[in-house]
Amino acid sequence: MKSSSTSGLVYSTESGRMCAECRRALAECICKTVAKTRPVGDGVVRVSRETKGRGGKSVTIVKGLALDPVALALLGKQLRTACGSGGTVKDGVIEVQGDHCERIVEALKKHGHSAKRAGG
Repeated sequence: MKSSSTSGLVYSTESGRMCAECRRALAECICKTVAKTRPVGDGVVRVSRETKGRGGKSVTIVKGLALDPVALALLGKQLRTACGSGGTVKDGVIEVQGDHCERIVEALKKHGHSAKRAGG
């Protein structure tokens, strides 16, 4: 049987169920506290335009916002209404349909974020 770095002990008769990430007992697991202390974004908001994987349609991408998911969804809604187009919030990234980079940078600066244009 092959040994993998991701496989490991899942139960111990001494301490019960084990965490697969930190390999400690679930009562002593530190994975969730480490995940909470990590910042969501790096503080520098980057606005770029992408067409990759979207059939040639352009999408404006906003990355690097250090906000919780609820505040990020609210900001995404405000940016979409400012641009008058649709979009979504996925994995901490705001996507707005169309090429609205300049409009979004201005709107982010109004909200107090230090936004800069990334890409071409």
